[in-house]
Amino acid sequence: MKFLSVNRRMFALLAVIVPLLALLIYVALRSGPLAPISVTVTTVTNRSIAPVLFGIGTVAARYTYKIGPTYAGRVKRLDAHVGDRVKAGQVLGEMEPVDLDDRVRSQESAFKRAEATLREAEARQSFAQTQARRYEQLFAARATSEEIFTTKRQELQIADASQSAAREELARARSDQGALVAQRANLRLIAPVSGLVAARNADPGTTVVAGQSVVEVIDPASLWINVRFDQLRVSVLSAGLAVQIVLRSQDGRRFGGRVLRVEPIADAVTEEILAKVTFDALPKRLPPVGELAEVTVTLSALPALPVVPNASVQRVDGRLGVWLIEDDKPRFAPVKVGATDLDGLVQIISGLKAGQSVVVYSQRALGTRSRVKIVEQLDEVSP
Repeated sequence: MKFLSVNRRMFALLAVIVPLLALLIYVALRSGPLAPISVTVTTVTNRSIAPVLFGIGTVAARYTYKIGPTYAGRVKRLDAHVGDRVKAGQVLGEMEPVDLDDRVRSQESAFKRAEATLREAEARQSFAQTQARRYEQLFAARATSEEIFTTKRQELQIADASQSAAREELARARSDQGALVAQRANLRLIAPVSGLVAARNADPGTTVVAGQSVVEVIDPASLWINVRFDQLRVSVLSAGLAVQIVLRSQDGRRFGGRVLRVEPIADAVTEEILAKVTFDALPKRLPPVGELAEVTVTLSALPALPVVPNASVQRVDGRLGVWLIEDDKPRFAPVKVGATDLDGLVQIISGLKAGQSVVVYSQRALGTRSRVKIVEQLDEVSP
């Protein structure tokens, strides 16, 4: 009887433990760490896509005019401020002349003195020429000696040399005076073109050296974008291709443009190709120089090949590939990818064929022994 009582208690305990253990195993296999991994899948299809190139650039001015003095001095006044629109020939400011006005007046006096010296030399040359002709006639008539005739010819030669020296001195004085006048005119800072004042690098009273920029003027109509593209994807990039430009300050609006040129020098550090992109029509509200811009180049459509969403392409153990679903089991298939379009589709050059099922998103990282469950949408995608 005691043995039967013990068996009844054991059976009762087992009747409770076995269902609980079965429930625990069921929960672990369905919702615990051993549960199937939820995945979304798509079917590989053959499609023709239009690949795109995407690059980041900055707005720049094609023409920038740096206006400054031709010799060291102090800024006397500046009438232009950043943001002002100026016209060609407009005076933007002036440098302090210091002693330049006195030097101009001194050179004017030197020029007048050289003119007087030339007139005196011309008069001496004319007199010496007359005397030389007179004594030549007298010598021919044997009315004077050869010594006096030779002296008068020598005086004529000296007068001719003095006249040439006076002319050279007058030309030198004229050149020096013109240089000083031009230098005095260069004290005025004049806009060479119509444009926009982009920078003011000095204020009145500041001493600047020759060639230093005081005011910078840009031509707003010459705005373009310096763009950088990944070297791996620019084999078909060329001048004339249409682009879409998105400026950070324009609320996501797209502006049309074209590739003006591809620079012959690349950036070896960032492994990028540099290109210049121009606007088809400038925005009404001009972007500031230096603003970031996103540039998208749409290329010609390619021949039809298997395509998958770029989210399905992963790198596992250093190999690029996708997870295939075959007989409800995942299998990693290495692939060679091609171009990508704006819809996020990537061409598969080799490794896939149309009709295969490919994992797009998975709840957790997949493995060859993972159990999967296909769903239409994931509640939460783990990184």
